[in-house]
Amino acid sequence: MAAALRAAGDDAHPLTLTGLAEKQGVPAGGQRHVQDIVDEVERLDLRDVVLVGHSYSGVPVGQAAERIGERLRRVVYVDASVPFDGESFLSGWPSDHVRASIDAHGGFWPPLDGDGAEGQELTAEQIARIRSEGTAHPGATLTEPAVLKGSPGDLPSTYVKCLLDGDAPPPAVAELLKGDRWELVELDTGHWPMFSRPGELARILRESAASR
Repeated sequence: MAAALRAAGDDAHPLTLTGLAEKQGVPAGGQRHVQDIVDEVERLDLRDVVLVGHSYSGVPVGQAAERIGERLRRVVYVDASVPFDGESFLSGWPSDHVRASIDAHGGFWPPLDGDGAEGQELTAEQIARIRSEGTAHPGATLTEPAVLKGSPGDLPSTYVKCLLDGDAPPPAVAELLKGDRWELVELDTGHWPMFSRPGELARILRESAASR
């Protein structure tokens, strides 16, 4: 995605959060992930920032968006969870199995085994990549409550709903979409559009960046 955005003239900065991928093995909680994002924005002295979060990462991205203040242009949630003060990623949905898995695996949520990727418009090679390259998620990042002074509805935001992963946004997101600062974009693909529809997702991100 970064290469496609850069080729179109955008300045893209993908960020690996603490405890994942090449940073695995480093202890991390939810607020560490928020600080990862804030630190990167400030280190690079970025302005007119469009923060993009997919799935879980919508939770730290939404908090970081509030904290970077006037540097923010827009938030884009790609089939993502949205943070609410005092609630964690695991709040508000049947997540007991995730908590049990974290307890059973020494405080980490194991990477997807690929079964959840079926029926999401992914190729066999893409599913194999999810299986082979996924890293365990530090459990504290999933259970630590979000910290927000205001509502995510206060910030200009785009919510990208991937329709093969459910045909409607979660109820809390649907409420936010009633406000005048949020917009909904539907994408007829699965939960990983960066794999299944990278060109369309790049277009949506660029259009979101151009909106106020």
